[in-house]
Amino acid sequence: MLSKQTVDHMNGGGVIAYPTSTLPGLACLPNAAALDRLFELKQRPADKPVSLGVLSLEQAETLVHVPDKVRQMEAAFPKGGFTFILDAVEPLDPRLGGARVAVRCLAHPTARQLVETFGPITATSANESGETPADTAEDSGADLGLPSHAILPGHCPGGMGSTILNVVQNEQGVEVTVMREGIIPSRSVVQWWKNPT
Repeated sequence: MLSKQTVDHMNGGGVIAYPTSTLPGLACLPNAAALDRLFELKQRPADKPVSLGVLSLEQAETLVHVPDKVRQMEAAFPKGGFTFILDAVEPLDPRLGGARVAVRCLAHPTARQLVETFGPITATSANESGETPADTAEDSGADLGLPSHAILPGHCPGGMGSTILNVVQNEQGVEVTVMREGIIPSRSVVQWWKNPT
């Protein structure tokens, strides 16, 4: 259960550090004022979009077009292992990718509680751009100077982040390209895409 102070902080355009199934994340609402704060906190260039965390690809369909094969692929691997870059239903803030938006189905219970409370949230790593995130949301949030009510405790396995896949739908069908190898190896992506199971 999120505290009223945490809920008010988020609804007021604040940023929250939270645990994920890989690395600590930073959540804000996907609106201009909150994104201003997020990008300032991370010292991230505005031309480097952040991804959105969702409960499911069904929820993501309010924001992006999800091909059936992508839905099948997401279900075939551990939840939270992929971030999919997909065509937006309508262009969003450029800091969310504009016409091409990255979405990740969050697996950690605390991360999912945030999305259940607020809807889609940002799912960028909890660190200044170029820095390595800490192992816990507490340490990451403290490093960024967040107040205690803006830090949701939880250990993260660490290691690699999610595997980022660029998905393009054209007349030839659906094509996928590994943009960043993460917790799911590129070879597993290629093998599954050639022979879905």
